[in-house]
Amino acid sequence: MPSSDLTDTASRILDAAEHLFAEHGFTETSLRSITTRAGVNLAAVNYHFGSKEALVQAVFERFLTPFCRRLDRELDEAMARGDGQSPPLHDLFGLLARTMLAGVEDSTNDSKLSIFMRLLGLAYTQSQGHLRRFLRDHYDSTYRRFVLLVHQTTPHVSPNELFWRIHFAVGSAVFTMGSVETLRAIARNDTHQDNTLEDILHKLVPFVANALNDDRDH
Repeated sequence: MPSSDLTDTASRILDAAEHLFAEHGFTETSLRSITTRAGVNLAAVNYHFGSKEALVQAVFERFLTPFCRRLDRELDEAMARGDGQSPPLHDLFGLLARTMLAGVEDSTNDSKLSIFMRLLGLAYTQSQGHLRRFLRDHYDSTYRRFVLLVHQTTPHVSPNELFWRIHFAVGSAVFTMGSVETLRAIARNDTHQDNTLEDILHKLVPFVANALNDDRDH
């Protein structure tokens, strides 16, 4: 359901669902707990979403649909500037980071990206076959396009090695951004510096890019 088509009730349900799913997981979160937090009845969930599975998918759709559209536009522009060549790996991940930030820059809730990254981690670790099918059916083309560009910028890395490096990178991003408020608090205590979301992404980009581009292939 596109965000422009959401009613206030549907938005409240999605807000409640994404917070509770991120805190407790998909299986452990009941529709009753969602309706209680949203201040609606079960009929409202059924009316707007039809099922818990559809609600889980709608939570991801609310972030991923605009994100993938922005990312595709950014990739189109980057490829045009490079005469059809992939940007360097650092620039490619910098572009990804900027696109992620664009999804939260107008939000009054700074934890929006953190919540979504925790949800993304759950999509990997919890058995949700319907969600994986949904993500593949709706967003696989953008994902594969980005991965192909990564392949093109790392021709010295074998496909198997790159597969694992990409998933190690995803794990690093999910942990860092999913725990970002806790990590920011630890950093303030240990280093006496406050790091914005943008600061942290800018630190993460070279770490990921260098790890993917390492010419050691085992």
